[in-house]
Amino acid sequence: MTEKTKSQIAKEYRLHEHDTGSADVQIALLTDHIQKLTSHLQKNVKDHSSRRGLLQMVGQRRSLLDYLDRTDHTRYQKLIKKLNLRK
Repeated sequence: MTEKTKSQIAKEYRLHEHDTGSADVQIALLTDHIQKLTSHLQKNVKDHSSRRGLLQMVGQRRSLLDYLDRTDHTRYQKLIKKLNLRK
């Protein structure tokens, strides 16, 4: 992930002007990285170390989503809808 992409995602999902580490931003960054790794793994089936990293990221995103759901359910709903995570 390039720095430009990272800053664009942070700018889109931040809660205030200097926000770089809120749960919303972290979840959005993880989602972007997960999508890129998923497409990589579809082409490179035997890349097991990347698959393990992908599973760790999915677990980390799940934990952050659970935290956000517990603390601010409306923000959780908005983020899920914006990232298109639930079908």
